Amino acid sequence: MDSLNYWSLDWFAPSTLGSFTWTYVGFLYGIIAVPLVLIVRWASRYFLNQKLPVAFTKSDLKSSPLTLLRLIPEFLLAIVVILILVALARPQKTNEKVEQWTEGIDIMLAIDISQSMQIEDFTPNRLEAAKNVARDFIKGRLQDRIGIVVFSGDAFSLTPLTTDYTLLNAYLNEMNFDMIESRGTAIGSAMAVVTNRMRESTSKSKVCILLSDGDNTAGNIDPITSAELAAAYNIKTYTIVVGKEGMVPFGKDFFGRPNMVENTVDESTMRKIAEIGGGEFFRVTDNQALQQVFKKIDQYEKAEIKETRFKDTTDFYFIYLRWAMAFFLLWLLLKSTFLSNVLQD
Repeated sequence: MDSLNYWSLDWFAPSTLGSFTWTYVGFLYGIIAVPLVLIVRWASRYFLNQKLPVAFTKSDLKSSPLTLLRLIPEFLLAIVVILILVALARPQKTNEKVEQWTEGIDIMLAIDISQSMQIEDFTPNRLEAAKNVARDFIKGRLQDRIGIVVFSGDAFSLTPLTTDYTLLNAYLNEMNFDMIESRGTAIGSAMAVVTNRMRESTSKSKVCILLSDGDNTAGNIDPITSAELAAAYNIKTYTIVVGKEGMVPFGKDFFGRPNMVENTVDESTMRKIAEIGGGEFFRVTDNQALQQVFKKIDQYEKAEIKETRFKDTTDFYFIYLRWAMAFFLLWLLLKSTFLSNVLQD
């Protein structure tokens, strides 16, 4: 504030006046009345003041621009009044700062990497399609801790809960069918690993997204028991079953033609897990449907964003009061000079 140039004419520039917010705008409308008051004052003087008739010859009647000097005090007084009205309107500038923060939620992605995820009813196959939508899902999260569990005939934690999304994408890129030697689909084991990773979490919201293409065929933990254990730790579970039923392409023969195999899906276990976990069950048969499901879950599980607003308000009325005082002193000075006395008669 001390560095302001109080006597700069920039304070009267339209851009400067337009940048202010005015606390009492009504005073600005009073500026319109100032010239009207001056006109009324001049008219009353002209018509009501006592006149002394004096005879002059036509050659003695001469007009001079100097007679306009008598208007200077009136003009200065009008400026003083206008500046006071501007100051009363209280020009201000407000710098608003917004601080946002969010209490992120914890999300575990449990992804099936069994051999059947190589089936090509998705493009290019089920696993790659799942990895692609997982990347998009991670990209859309903000300050959420996300972890990955992979499972086939067994299950293990690929990444712990983390906000390092670059690391998550790197592990997604490395995910493949050879990570687990034992074959099968151990859904119960996967849920157990998810629960173990999230049981000590203090997050207000804990979510598991379980993606598989079949029923539980491996592992020594019952999926329903695992789901109940996860629910006991307040983990909400969404389940997604991928794949079409019937004949689906799986690999190629000697001539490069796709091998067609019979595919059946038992949804009952995955439906029950979602029901126990308080989430939702989804069945998808193509890439687009899988993308829509992840978008829906993304909308369901949004962390609450809180914000605090700070307003830093600076007043500038004192600048226009200083100008008003300067013009008022100049007006007082001129009132005692010939400008307002000699030319008054």
